[in-house]
Amino acid sequence: MNFNELLIKAINASIEGGHAIMEVYASDFLVEHKDDKSPLTLADKNCNTVIEQHLLGTSIPFLSEEGSKITYEERKHWEYSWLVDPLDGTKEFVKRNGEFTVNIALIHNGNPIMGVIYVPVKEELYFAMEGLGSYKIKQSQAIDSLDKLIESADKLPIEYNRENYVIVGSRSHMSTETEVFFEEMKKEHGNVEVMAVGSSLKLCMVAEGKADAYPRYASTMEWDTGAGHAIAKYAGFSVKQYNSSEDVVYNKEDLLNPWLLVK
Repeated sequence: MNFNELLIKAINASIEGGHAIMEVYASDFLVEHKDDKSPLTLADKNCNTVIEQHLLGTSIPFLSEEGSKITYEERKHWEYSWLVDPLDGTKEFVKRNGEFTVNIALIHNGNPIMGVIYVPVKEELYFAMEGLGSYKIKQSQAIDSLDKLIESADKLPIEYNRENYVIVGSRSHMSTETEVFFEEMKKEHGNVEVMAVGSSLKLCMVAEGKADAYPRYASTMEWDTGAGHAIAKYAGFSVKQYNSSEDVVYNKEDLLNPWLLVK
């Protein structure tokens, strides 16, 4: 299995999928339509279709929010699998604040070994792979050389000269336990800044070095975190289960994640 080629395919899938999302984003879509023909659903489906076209030829099974009905009886035999969220941050999409992403991860026996996150509005690409590390680059076109991409990319984390402790939280989901964590960190670190950001960008901010911690004490699904988990992990950070030393794992019978802490 050529992992470099798989990473190129995932990167190109995310970029092209992002372009498909932007076509809908730029239109005058009506968010009150909740049936299958709503433009928001169309953005999801169009991106999902593009990603499938890129990845189905790899012969690796494919799990996404769009196709989450695959039974565990089938999934439990998967050694490798793609884990995809074609549009993470639907509330941010509707608000038109740009904080939505395309997420693609490669899972090996429950662990994310590759992650790609594309931010369509900013044309920013985050990518990571076991043994390679994590990177960020401005990118809007498909690539054919991983080496050339890495040459131009920033390796994560980036050194930011800041003295404050930054906690990143969800713009759309804030639990009581998360607020308690904020207060505890203020007591421990003093100069604490809390930033609200949508979608998987929160994991990217920790990986990049713009934030120190991301407590997610609310529900997420596996496809929300798989790609960001890989990017944070291979930048040297951890994605642990709530009040535990155990990593978050994937392709479980229940696709709902436990509460988690990224730091």
